[in-house]
Amino acid sequence: MRIALLLLLSALSMQAVAATIGEHLTPWTLQDQHDQPYTLDNDTHVLLVARSMDGSKLVKAALENQPKGYLEARHVAFLADVKGMPSIIGKFIAIPKMRDYTYRVVLDRDGKIAAQYPGAEDKVLWLQLDNGTLVSQQDFANADELRAALEKLPVQ
Repeated sequence: MRIALLLLLSALSMQAVAATIGEHLTPWTLQDQHDQPYTLDNDTHVLLVARSMDGSKLVKAALENQPKGYLEARHVAFLADVKGMPSIIGKFIAIPKMRDYTYRVVLDRDGKIAAQYPGAEDKVLWLQLDNGTLVSQQDFANADELRAALEKLPVQ
């Protein structure tokens, strides 16, 4: 009985942390694949969240052949939850390979930030922001659809 109650309370507390439409997202700072800090701030218009390798591959396919600075010009940040990646693979294979990408990958190494934005493991979550406030969200399971949505964003 205590275990069931503990699980219920744990699930409820996780839901309370989840971002909701109209909420101002709490700023956070994480390192990218180049060990450079990135801070979520009011200038970010879209936050893409990938919770798995499948989601990250979808973003990679959507950004194929795009020039360096493509996401930044659209005020888009890409957050990758890499907590499930074995540290030795991340350190010696995956993250060094990410350094060749033409876009920044903000790495959530312990998954705590990505957990604030629940979504499907195999999709990419698109969080539309206005001065740090969540105004809408949608999931993408197709690289072409994600690419088309990114193309519609104004370049600044």
